[in-house]
This record gives sequence, structure tokens and C-alpha cells, in this order.
Amino acid sequence: MADGFDLWHHGDLEVGDGLVDLAVNVRTGTPPPWLIDAITASLSDLAAYPRQEAAVRAVAVRHRVDPERVLLTAGAAEAFVLIARAFRPRHAVVVHPQFTEPEAALRSAGHMVDRVVLRAEDGFVLDPAAIPAEADLVVIGNPTNPTSVLHRADDLRELARPDRILVVDEAFMDAVPGEPESLAGASIPGLVVVRSLTKTWGLAGLRVGYVLAASGLIEQLAAVQPHWPVSTPALAAAIACSNEHAVAEAAAAACDIERQRSYLLDNLVAGRTYGVPRAPFVLVQVAGGAVLREALRAKGYAVRRGDTFPGLGPDWLRIAVRPEDVVDGFVKVWRDTAVDL
Repeated sequence: MADGFDLWHHGDLEVGDGLVDLAVNVRTGTPPPWLIDAITASLSDLAAYPRQEAAVRAVAVRHRVDPERVLLTAGAAEAFVLIARAFRPRHAVVVHPQFTEPEAALRSAGHMVDRVVLRAEDGFVLDPAAIPAEADLVVIGNPTNPTSVLHRADDLRELARPDRILVVDEAFMDAVPGEPESLAGASIPGLVVVRSLTKTWGLAGLRVGYVLAASGLIEQLAAVQPHWPVSTPALAAAIACSNEHAVAEAAAAACDIERQRSYLLDNLVAGRTYGVPRAPFVLVQVAGGAVLREALRAKGYAVRRGDTFPGLGPDWLRIAVRPEDVVDGFVKVWRDTAVDL
């Protein structure tokens, strides 16, 4: 616990046998068959130590950067641990509400962390002026988990300083059609972009992600990373998910998610959202949210509690976007349950 918030709580703890999962932000129907085939084909190489060169090149080509600006990691979570180990900030700031793993990693490494908490009344939108000028490490998600807000790239650029590390968690950016506010591949002093293959491709169990940054920052992060951090099957996944076919499929999936999110929001009669949701989940404030979450669970549906995110409380629930047929069943139960409370 940190100031009353369980930073180590994640949505997978909400899921249980027999529950329809609207708590975990992994796209349904994944991984696709072609990706399973690529991972399976790599198993014949398990006797050899993993070699990253081909996967690093594939990611570099995907983002049009030099390979020296890519670091593969065992999921985005490892990237946050490496950031906490590699850098020695005097004044670290995490922008909340957001994914709590970066702050948890910083605290575990012994760093003091200040929070800038965005307000619901402002649509959870970033005001660059709210970040203390003396902050030398700033972490923000884009689009942000759990608020689903997509911040303007120009606002994020305003946060950059020659003596500041700016960490932008883009784990859900490929679920936004066109990735319009992405900073992946941008040449900005101190910028560290974290990406994940977990969400779009259904690879939570494989653990694969990567960091994009200037070569000097990549060297610092690699210096505190253990040998062979990414397995051979995960490297195969990184290659497969970085080619033109995969990028096109992810773009099509992002459009599907956009349609499904609109359908979900149009049918959620109880609860209120703030800002403009752009990610594959929505954040809803509803009176008696904690009781509603348990009642939904009793009726077969899991949603993510919001009170573990700094800046939120028990009346906040995060709901993953799902196909329309799943939403139909969920919304009926949601409406009936909300009325009963």
C-alpha cells in the first residue's frame, strides 16, 4: 500500500472461473492463429540462448528508428523496473490516475515519488503547467489507463527538458486508430516511450514489450537488465507483430474497438464518464460503485475496481471494451443491478 492505494493490484485479480471478463484490457479472440504459428515455430530453437538482433531490427523498422534506439523487455512492467533502476531522479513525478506499476517500481527502488493528480472535472486532461518545473523524471500514460484519455502530443512535448527523463507509457496506443498522438520514434530530449504487445495481441502470458529512446538512454537501461531477458518465443512474437501485415491488422482492430466502445457507452445508462474515452476501456463513476461491482460479480461479470488508482475512489469502475454481443448481456445485468441498488 502507498498512501492508502494498493499500487500492486491489477485487473487480472478481478477475474475468476465462470466470470465474463470485462476487467482485463486484453483484446478478445487473441492471439490470432498466424501469431500462434510463429510462436510455435520458435519452440524448436529453445535449446539455444535467445538472440535479439532480428527482433530489435523488426521493431526498429516498425517505428522507423535506428536499432540502437530499441530495447526489448519482458513486458512493459520490466521496462518500468529498468527505469527505476537505471535513473536516479531527485524529484520523480507520476501523473495520476494512471497505471500504478511505474510508481510501484520507483518506490520499490527507493525513490520518493510525488503525484500530480488530474481532475475529473477537467476530463482528466493534462495541463503541462501542473508538472513541477524541478521534476527530473515524469511518468504519464497515453492513452491513460484507467481514464481512457488520449493526451495531445504537443502537450507532452511541453514536458520535455534537457535535464528531465520523460516516460510516456504507450501500452494502448496501437488500439487508437491512426495512433495520432504517439511519440514513438520522436527525437525529444530525455524521451522514453514504453510499448507493449500484450493488449492488442493477447500475449499477457508471454511477457514482451519494448522501449524506444535515444541510444544513450537505451544503454543506461540495458546496463541494469539481466542477460537474455526476452525468451525465444517472445522474440518470435515481436518479429511477427512488427511486420506490415500485423500493423494493418492492429489498425483494423483499433477501428473495431472504437465502434465497440461507442456501443458500450451508448448503452450504459447508469454512471458517468469524464473526458473523451479513446482506449479499449472506459472509466465510469457510479454511485455505490463498490457494491455494484460485487453485485455484478455475483451475476457473472468482472469489472475493474477503481479505488486502487490514486485520484479515484470506490465509486469508479473500469470496464473493458468487448464485442457487441458480450456488451448486450453485460448491459442488461448492469441496468438491472444498478436499479436494484
